[in-house]
Amino acid sequence: MNPDTGTVLKPRILTVFGTRPEAIKLAPVIKELEISPELHSITVATAQHREMLDQVLRLFEIVPDYDLDIMRPKQSLFDVTGKVLHDLREVFLQEKPDMVLVQGDTTTTFAAALAAFYLKISVGHVEAGLRTFNKYRPFPEETNRVLTTHLADMHFAPTQTAKENLLKENIPTDKIYVTGNTVIDALLEVVKRDYIFKHPVLSKIDFNSKRTVLVTAHRRESWGKPLKNICEAISRIAKLHPEIEVVFSVHLNPQVREVAYSVLKNTERIHLIDPLDYEPFVQLMNKSHIILTDSGGIQEEAPSLGKPVLVLREVTERPEGVEAGTVKVVGTDMENIVAETERLLNDQSEYKKMARAVNPYGDGKSSKRIVAVLRESVCPERVSR
Repeated sequence: MNPDTGTVLKPRILTVFGTRPEAIKLAPVIKELEISPELHSITVATAQHREMLDQVLRLFEIVPDYDLDIMRPKQSLFDVTGKVLHDLREVFLQEKPDMVLVQGDTTTTFAAALAAFYLKISVGHVEAGLRTFNKYRPFPEETNRVLTTHLADMHFAPTQTAKENLLKENIPTDKIYVTGNTVIDALLEVVKRDYIFKHPVLSKIDFNSKRTVLVTAHRRESWGKPLKNICEAISRIAKLHPEIEVVFSVHLNPQVREVAYSVLKNTERIHLIDPLDYEPFVQLMNKSHIILTDSGGIQEEAPSLGKPVLVLREVTERPEGVEAGTVKVVGTDMENIVAETERLLNDQSEYKKMARAVNPYGDGKSSKRIVAVLRESVCPERVSR
């Protein structure tokens, strides 16, 4: 209640994001917050990643209330953490939010949660409870998750497995809400069956007659020899199967691009392309036959599209897909990558088994559940601070 006017002030929910994956997964939540008559939504972009983040903001028509624009050439984790922590302090002091909402496992996520903790502001964590139980795999994401968990006050777990992980870390059960994953909300909003590519490479691929293998690989722990193994495996697969096309979406990081281009440049039927905007990338997933990736989000999205996923990592924090049969962890050994891809390309029954599995990550209503919890949990009356 405002003591001067006697009017009830809406609880202020401040959502922070810094990278493309965060923005994709938070966009449906932000849209739900914007239409909620009981809540006041504030958005802050740290722009830990700049260009790739902006693509998503344009697609979902989100204009941040604050854009910290922190990205700098050759920035380190020290740079990002310090800059986010410092700059958010001023925003939080000015806006006085009732809750800070963060998503996932980025350095922005951890630093925003820490800044809120320092100012004794409640933190809500979307996609809470994912674990590999190895603090360096993925790095730094696994430790960012764990630290954020122990700074957060409300935990929006995408699955029952994630909830159980949180319970094992002594998070109170009444602070955990199983909601599904918001990435499915975003995916189902964007995917289109009749999409036509305008991309100069993709527009020339006949997806109806050619089986396409989509590849992404960018994790820090894959840099160097593991990434070279992945690229050599891709080269071998293309040579063994003249009937396929390979599309490798090459991350903008120089550590990734140098290896990918040195091994695969000018290789027949292997197309090295820059990262796509989210909308065309979703359509590319939808038109692909198999997906090889070290991405976490793709492990969640592809099953909704009926696409088998081979995970180019030693461990995954998303075991639900493995248990459901939609995802298989194959590591970064060249022989194993080739063998598992061959199995799906050559054995139709094995392919159908993975392609028809049920997606355990959501039904497209996760954002509505999260905002409903926020409406019920955040005090409807507050004294102006």
